[in-house]
Amino acid sequence: MDLKEKLVSSFLAFENEGKLDLNSNTHAARLEAIKSFEGNGFPSKAIEDWKYTSLKPLLKHDYCLFPTTKSPVGFKNIRKYLLNDIETYTLVFVDGKFSSFLSTTTHDDCDVCVLSSALNRPKYKMVVDNYFNKIANKNESISQLNTAFTIEGAFINVPKNTIVPKPVQIIYFSTGSEKEVLLQPRNLVVVGENSHVQIIERHQNLSEEVTLTNSVTEIFANKRAVVDYYKIQNDTKNSSLIDGTYVSQKMQSVASVNTFSFGGKLTRNNLEFYQEGEGISSHLNGITILNDKQHVDNTTLVNHKFPNCESFELYKGIYSDKSTGVFNGKVIVKHNAQKTNAFQQNNNILMDDGATINSKPQLEIFADDVKCSHGCTIGQLDETALFYMQSRGIPKKEARALLLYAFGNDVVEKIKIPQLKTKIANFIADKLKVDLGFTL
Repeated sequence: MDLKEKLVSSFLAFENEGKLDLNSNTHAARLEAIKSFEGNGFPSKAIEDWKYTSLKPLLKHDYCLFPTTKSPVGFKNIRKYLLNDIETYTLVFVDGKFSSFLSTTTHDDCDVCVLSSALNRPKYKMVVDNYFNKIANKNESISQLNTAFTIEGAFINVPKNTIVPKPVQIIYFSTGSEKEVLLQPRNLVVVGENSHVQIIERHQNLSEEVTLTNSVTEIFANKRAVVDYYKIQNDTKNSSLIDGTYVSQKMQSVASVNTFSFGGKLTRNNLEFYQEGEGISSHLNGITILNDKQHVDNTTLVNHKFPNCESFELYKGIYSDKSTGVFNGKVIVKHNAQKTNAFQQNNNILMDDGATINSKPQLEIFADDVKCSHGCTIGQLDETALFYMQSRGIPKKEARALLLYAFGNDVVEKIKIPQLKTKIANFIADKLKVDLGFTL
């Protein structure tokens, strides 16, 4: 029995044993999703958007779908993975289960809690019915798989006219209690009119066992809302992540998703923005630093539907050894989206002959009064600049690291949480294997 058959055959038991509400809209969404996944299966390289990323090596494992073995995890085990310099709301999940002991939730000014509670409580029925599974891509079978098995994850509901006083951390840990495990967390973020929230998401394997995480996040930014979302991807060599993030924005909202990919065996980021009103600003930023045989695929979409909106997209990549990067960015400007300002840029440095980058920036413009640009650069480190720095007494290793850091710094500078900016800078220094000698 292959993995697809195993998943489909396990679906009925999942719903029955999970004590789920079989009369809810969520149940109907699950049924529709599993039928879609059964018909389409896992995406293959025959699909244009998956041309450069193969899931075949990941699908050969006999994954445990519902881990039950519990491994004790204390704060000392996870402290280094958290942002400890400031106060935050924290949602910690261990092997797919919420850990109340390690988490700090709230229902005061906003709801920062777990999705399982929202799915099963009448209090949140209206929110769930209005938002759950409304923008996740129905044509992306891997996201449909997540929908079918949705039971746990983060639920963030911010009412209108609210500034969430602390950043929210969402951390998913895998303990290695099972030799091979498939985890499918689901996040739902609803930000009300005139509200603001900052969110940090991370998936981390605490062992060297094989882990595949299929994560989906839906973000709804209502009128004049501001959402800053940060994804930290710095996992072990046996950990793979397929991440689908879908953002819907209403009039005059501002949303940014910043992705920092430094580790893991294979990482696929599907990021889609849908603009549903005028005066919207969308920001997509990312930096990828890879070595060994790591593979990161950033596939993005910005859909401009209304006039007087803007989007800014900047992805930087540094690739060493036999690592592979993929950038597939698409910007669509509909007929009615006049006065659109769309910018897309992908810059890459290949450090070794064995490194590969496949870059495909795309614009589809159906309006005639727009300002749109896109570009891609692929090259090597500037030897002249390297020689200049060495001539000023900077050792070659440090000079090389400083140039690479400067190359990605314009992405780092977009981080609005100072403590997180410092943490990311340290990740970059560690990935470049050098002490930069300064802090932000």
